[in-house]
Amino acid sequence: MRAPLFTSKITLTPGEACRDQGERGVSPVRVACRHGAPVTMRHMEVRHPRIPTWGYQVLLATVAAIWGGSFIVLKGALGQMTPGWLLTLRFALSTLVMVALFWRRLAANLDWSHVLAGLLIGIPEGLAFLVQNVGLDGTTPGRNAFLTTTYCVMVPFLNWAVTRHRPHANNVVGALLCLAGVGFLSLDGSMGLYLGRGDLLTLVSAVLFALNIVAVGRVGSAHDAVTMTIVMFAVSSLICLGYSLAVEPTPNFATLTPDFWAQMAYVVLLSSVAALLIQNVAQQHVQPAKAALLLSLESVFAVLFSVTLYGEALTPQLAVGFALIFVAVLVSEIWVGRRAASEIESHEVPARD
Repeated sequence: MRAPLFTSKITLTPGEACRDQGERGVSPVRVACRHGAPVTMRHMEVRHPRIPTWGYQVLLATVAAIWGGSFIVLKGALGQMTPGWLLTLRFALSTLVMVALFWRRLAANLDWSHVLAGLLIGIPEGLAFLVQNVGLDGTTPGRNAFLTTTYCVMVPFLNWAVTRHRPHANNVVGALLCLAGVGFLSLDGSMGLYLGRGDLLTLVSAVLFALNIVAVGRVGSAHDAVTMTIVMFAVSSLICLGYSLAVEPTPNFATLTPDFWAQMAYVVLLSSVAALLIQNVAQQHVQPAKAALLLSLESVFAVLFSVTLYGEALTPQLAVGFALIFVAVLVSEIWVGRRAASEIESHEVPARD
């Protein structure tokens, strides 16, 4: 039997989160999904079953696991298709799926304002994924995941440059911890510092992801999030297509194996679309600080999958580096003072048992 359904609306917008960053207990980082779309969207009505609060927490952890698994999946897919064409296909298919699901909404809201907003967030998003996946081709999934996660620490400082809102003390501490973590990751066998080309490209992608999140914070609250997301997917696909046509050989689609298409189904249906919708439902029922903590487990899942499925060697120095970066993300995102705690308490949604 299907559970009773109810309709609710998400109230915390990317713009609100950027303005109140550090005061609500969650940074703009987790109000903009790095895996394809702005999240925690205003006016995105969803219908979902009534389940207890802990169930929504499990759903957010599941989203983090899906995102963490995408690093392994994409690494495997890169064995059959170059990064540019792979992302062109991913974003094109994601666009088609979102249009199929929300075509009425798209028809009702699409205008030049939404197109411009989609361009503003889609350009850094497409470039970020492109650089990240080119970098993934030259490093391990675990390193790629944790180096990408450094964007969490960058956002408050880039937001400062745009909005003049100074970072909090925890953001500075998080940045220092993050630098220390990257330092441990860059240590080679002789204890010298070395970052490979794939690692450096991943750090560049982290900057681009941070720029995307700041852009979402500037334009997200004034536009329909679903429409803006669809435009962003389309823009990202075109950016990757332009790169592919200019730099990469045209793939032979006839030679692609069923494994490749299964991997594409994972990153399109699970990582890009399903995770987005699940997150938008679950975050309504979980305190912001707890939601940020659960979603930050993405990099932990990525390393777990990389070690167990990909065979990545987890040396003590890598473990320390990963731990420092993870702590840096927590310090930067989850700093709940007395004002934040009271703010969260007033916004908490009662459990629907």
